[in-house]
Amino acid sequence: MDTTLRIKTKTPSPYKLIAIEADTHDTKTFRFELPADATLDMLPGDFLYIHATINGKAVKRAYTPSSLPGTTGFFELTVKRYETGSVSKYLHDQMIGETVLMSGPNTGGHWVDGRATRVGFVAGGTGITPMISIIRWILANHIDAELFLIFANKTEADIIFRQEWDQSVRDHPNFHCHYVLEQPPAVWSGGRGRITPEVLRHYLPAPTPDTCIFLCGPPPMMDLLEPMLKDLGYPEQTIVLP
Repeated sequence: MDTTLRIKTKTPSPYKLIAIEADTHDTKTFRFELPADATLDMLPGDFLYIHATINGKAVKRAYTPSSLPGTTGFFELTVKRYETGSVSKYLHDQMIGETVLMSGPNTGGHWVDGRATRVGFVAGGTGITPMISIIRWILANHIDAELFLIFANKTEADIIFRQEWDQSVRDHPNFHCHYVLEQPPAVWSGGRGRITPEVLRHYLPAPTPDTCIFLCGPPPMMDLLEPMLKDLGYPEQTIVLP
């Protein structure tokens, strides 16, 4: 019998920050404490709200845990610091031992086992964060699905969890990854510029009844790529926006 406590709160609750790990020059993973026998009540891709009072104003922002669902004793959020992002700066300014108010998890554009056997992921920058736990979940549980990630960034230094993606390509024959950089280095074997219909057609699984596509990135990218995917034949119900 599973005695794990599954946590979900409608009102903001304090979570203690117990570890911080730098991922890129401006992105960190924050680990928050849970009781030893507790996990977040969520599916891969569901999200939490961080609540804060900044300059006298109550604000909240949604963040998707990057840790695997079912992990007990802690959960993790991977967050990029934006100078114009009040909550991301607030979180990056926290110290180990301090608490952060959060509510949820809340239902997002999540993964359900059996949803598809060919899964595409199109991410821009921090748009990768809702997809991290989904990819980790499918690979860790040896789910019968082939995964195709297109990950667009400005520079090579901006690629979040690059070592993990490269290692996953080596360890899992069903995981494929293609990087696209706006400002690539002189020696670069990946994509250059921005994501185009040709890139989508070449690096994503073809639209079939067994295919779904997760899409997340900055709003201008979303506005461009969602209709692009539909033009390529992906039905609206197969395009998931975490």
